[in-house]
Amino acid sequence: MKLHPSELYFYHSPTQTVDKQTKAYAKSLTKFVNEIDVIKEKITATQWDQILKLLNLRAKDLMNRAHPDYQKHIAGKDWDDEGWLNILANYSYLIKAPIAIFKKRAILCNTPSDILKLD
Repeated sequence: MKLHPSELYFYHSPTQTVDKQTKAYAKSLTKFVNEIDVIKEKITATQWDQILKLLNLRAKDLMNRAHPDYQKHIAGKDWDDEGWLNILANYSYLIKAPIAIFKKRAILCNTPSDILKLD
């Protein structure tokens, strides 16, 4: 994944209130915000792998475990690393918080102000 140094990549679900608030903070960091809507845009397993490495997290750490789809399709099964990447690729909307990538650093924004840690 090639990243432009002055561009902030913002992976989010536009229907979530926290995501909207976090996006406002993102625009205070840089005028170049590349919004990636995880509901509409297909993010590949390879892209998720690169994002996870930047975050230093496991795929399971990104998931909203309370979501009914997580409970129905994912919970209680034993998944290997490739399986988790495929889950992220197919159920991207299950991420629990927006992800911001800026200047080769990434953060899972559990609160809107978390994004400011990238500055």
